[in-house]
Amino acid sequence: MNVERQQGIMEQLSLFEQVGSVIRPVDFGEAGSGSETNEEQQAFTAVDQQRALTQNLMERVALPSNLNAAYKRVKANKGSAGIDGMTVDELSPWLTKHKGQLIEQLVAGSYIPRPIRGVQIDKPTGGVRQLGIPTVIDRFVEQAILQVLEPILDTTFSASSHGFRPLRSAHTALKQAQGHVAAGYEIVVDIDLEKFFDRVNHDVLMSRLRRWIGDKRLLRIIRRFLEAGLLQQGVKISRVEGTPQGGPLSPLLANLLLDDLDKELERRGHRFCRYADDCNIYVQSRRAGERVMESITHFLESRLRLRVNREKSAVAHVQERKFLGYRLLREGHLGLAPASLERTKARIRQLTRRNRGVSITKVIGELNEYLTGWVTYFRYAQCRKHLTQLDQWLRRKLRCYRLKQRKRAKSIADFLMEQGVPEWRAWLLALSGKGWWRMSGTPQAHEAMPIQWFQEIGLISLTNRYLWLTR
Repeated sequence: MNVERQQGIMEQLSLFEQVGSVIRPVDFGEAGSGSETNEEQQAFTAVDQQRALTQNLMERVALPSNLNAAYKRVKANKGSAGIDGMTVDELSPWLTKHKGQLIEQLVAGSYIPRPIRGVQIDKPTGGVRQLGIPTVIDRFVEQAILQVLEPILDTTFSASSHGFRPLRSAHTALKQAQGHVAAGYEIVVDIDLEKFFDRVNHDVLMSRLRRWIGDKRLLRIIRRFLEAGLLQQGVKISRVEGTPQGGPLSPLLANLLLDDLDKELERRGHRFCRYADDCNIYVQSRRAGERVMESITHFLESRLRLRVNREKSAVAHVQERKFLGYRLLREGHLGLAPASLERTKARIRQLTRRNRGVSITKVIGELNEYLTGWVTYFRYAQCRKHLTQLDQWLRRKLRCYRLKQRKRAKSIADFLMEQGVPEWRAWLLALSGKGWWRMSGTPQAHEAMPIQWFQEIGLISLTNRYLWLTR
């Protein structure tokens, strides 16, 4: 282990050791003074007991071990700077100087977050997604709160909720969905929530949080995070709804709100699967699906004050819809959704633009980084044929890119001859006047840049990677 890494680990472990004395001691075991009788304790409702047990959560948030863990996570996640311009690398010096004051504000419940930096990104399906980037200090505080809240709230969530939860993932959601379809529930009620993260009602969300949390200081700070203004293009916008995507707390709060939906579906005995705001309910007939769609839409809009996108929501056979990028087939098999394949091809086109002006080695490095993760995610789909075709198309894109780099006829001919193409055939292609894409599909281009050539320069094979993952 090198010296710099050792110093980094010691920094993460000891950053808050010296300020533990400012935290007043508290007993996290039993709530109250212990003077109540057994009868009085039994009179508490489950909610009252839960609130009593969570009266002193801010002391847990401010524990040195929790703050050190939060710092380590924020440091590992990196991320962009907020409105104050502070980077993740500048967090440690700031905490070293201000940690005592910060802990006092947390324990007193007086911490006030800064406005978040608004960023809009294009969505693959059209439109834009609003992101909110808190300052690094606010992300650190949110992470510290998350580490205390998650063990309390996560145990109350449904087994059919898979998004942003420990030991759960998109793949566990898909496995559960496979089981529903294999059992004969092949009609899906696919509910799309319109701009879910932007429309979360603060009052509804806080009422759900108060069911489980009794520490009013923590509730006040979370409310301030929800209501922190949005600074976009130099204009500060007040926020009366929404939980910004970009903060560590946002996924947990989203799951807390939608847990009401999960519990309602469980109460009705429905088979369903939810990943964040993607919710699929599985039934056996279209008529049943239409009834479920109507009643659940009313529940979401009246009880949770969310809005269902009726244009994107649908009742259909599972093969006609996609879920988390996959397509569910008969008997619960998984396939690759056409939209996922098209999105990947669009990304490949972007990386192999012929006017990028970067080396083919760099392009292949970027492709490998993207495609390795992509094929790993889709390893459960029956898609070998698609991957073989995608490999062929990708190699042709790169042949086209390499020929365009040579630009002139002599340079193209020289390259082809260097790769073993006979001189007369190399010049025949170089002087042909064909466009770059047509040239990339010629026998000479294939002879100069065969599959072995791509292997030698490091391009991964999607098909081989898929077969290795599924063996």
